[in-house]
Amino acid sequence: MSSLKIRKGDTVKVIAGKDCNSEGKVISVDAKKGKVIVEGVNMITKHAKPSQANPNGGIVQREAPIDISNVMLVFKGKATRVGFRMDGDKKVRIAKSTGEVID
Repeated sequence: MSSLKIRKGDTVKVIAGKDCNSEGKVISVDAKKGKVIVEGVNMITKHAKPSQANPNGGIVQREAPIDISNVMLVFKGKATRVGFRMDGDKKVRIAKSTGEVID
């Protein structure tokens, strides 16, 4: 299985869609569907039934998944493409703009 270029905890910038140019932290990544959930981006209103966690129910604001191709990793304050390089026997992510190792 190939490594994903965006991981949980990364800061990303949205480059397409209604939330274009907004930034946020990645909450979760769905590798099979190619989707990410970004904090504060692509907000939807959901009508929730009463449950034990939410006894009153009502209208809840939450983040919806966004396609992974519509986000770009932010490294040192700038959006950059991501590549991979072998560092000894370990595969590491690199920023294409600077060539520096991300993690």
